[in-house]
Amino acid sequence: MGNDSIFMGASTKQGYDIASKSREIVRSLIADKIKDLSPAEQRIVERIVHSTADPEYADISRVSSDFVDESIKAIKARKDILTDINMVKVGINKYEGEIKCYISHEDAIKLAKEEQITRAAAAMRVAHEEGFDGIIVIGNAPTALFEAINLVENEGMKAKSIAGAPVGFVGAAESKEALAKTKIPHIITKGPKGGTPVAVAIANSLIGLEKLV
Repeated sequence: MGNDSIFMGASTKQGYDIASKSREIVRSLIADKIKDLSPAEQRIVERIVHSTADPEYADISRVSSDFVDESIKAIKARKDILTDINMVKVGINKYEGEIKCYISHEDAIKLAKEEQITRAAAAMRVAHEEGFDGIIVIGNAPTALFEAINLVENEGMKAKSIAGAPVGFVGAAESKEALAKTKIPHIITKGPKGGTPVAVAIANSLIGLEKLV
């Protein structure tokens, strides 16, 4: 089996054949739109499109020049992956580091009530208090992304990179625009589109790429 099996998560001959055909279709739809991206960046966008069946992601995905390198370094070092919600966490492939989500953590629940902030934002703070220094993957909560940016830029959080793909019409686009203006290694999906499938696709792409570079 080839790289498509690693990249798309296939583990059987039938799965590989499906993954290979799917990737061929995706490439035919978006090849011209991603031709200026690096091979690794192309694979990430291809997987997003594959996971969502939405070629528009080739138009709205933006990857900072250092995102892949910094993320792969973190993956190779088995740094933790931090997600905004549990649905993103459970969708990520087997990883030799830890995949963490604090949204249901008692400290996050308590902090959210005390500070009158969302649990998603509070969860980012709890992660920072525990010394988080890995990759942040956000697919739902704009407040988590805003807080992650604040923690990295103003509070000393040592996140290696941020995948910002919150979804929705309240704050999602704005939070991603805010991330794009920083020097934090990042990937975003412009506008309101995003969500769990996108965030999971990005995380799994990075884990798969680590095996190829």
